[in-house]
Amino acid sequence: MVSDLMTQDPITISPETNLLECVKKMVKKRTGSVLIVDKKKLVGLISEHDILWALTKKLPSDLVKIKAIDISPRKLATIKPSTPLEEAWRKMKKLKFERLPVIKDKELVGLITAKDILNFHPELYRELDEFAQIREEARKLKSIKKIKDAQKITEGICEGCGNQEILYRVHGNLLCTSCKDQQE
Repeated sequence: MVSDLMTQDPITISPETNLLECVKKMVKKRTGSVLIVDKKKLVGLISEHDILWALTKKLPSDLVKIKAIDISPRKLATIKPSTPLEEAWRKMKKLKFERLPVIKDKELVGLITAKDILNFHPELYRELDEFAQIREEARKLKSIKKIKDAQKITEGICEGCGNQEILYRVHGNLLCTSCKDQQE
């Protein structure tokens, strides 16, 4: 069961805590996330990923102005302590989450992570590796599609043959499909 492996005293912060304090607490406690709790009720979760996202959007000096609750995801996935580990693992894989807060009677009672489950069920590492490979391939395909879309121009006159067609940017020239294929 989840209750057998979960961290029973997860690291928490209040909703008003600023991101700089979150970062300090995460570094001090050597953790990848903190749970946002208000009167024993889970109201959010901040991960390293959320803080990195905030840093790309704001200046580092703004970390003291941003409250944790402001960048926490609005919808939170949680799990019950009585849930079997296999079900928790499936939920993590489906949602692509590495951790799930554990809730009982609407109150936070713990945190279960993929690492907790993998330490108990090491045979799942193979499955996790396959999942990582699939995710990497999907990322590569998405990147290739972005590059192709960026090279595509709507419609115009080809600089190679003079025909009115959909154009692509090839070595600084706007070319139709057939002229583009001849260049490559």
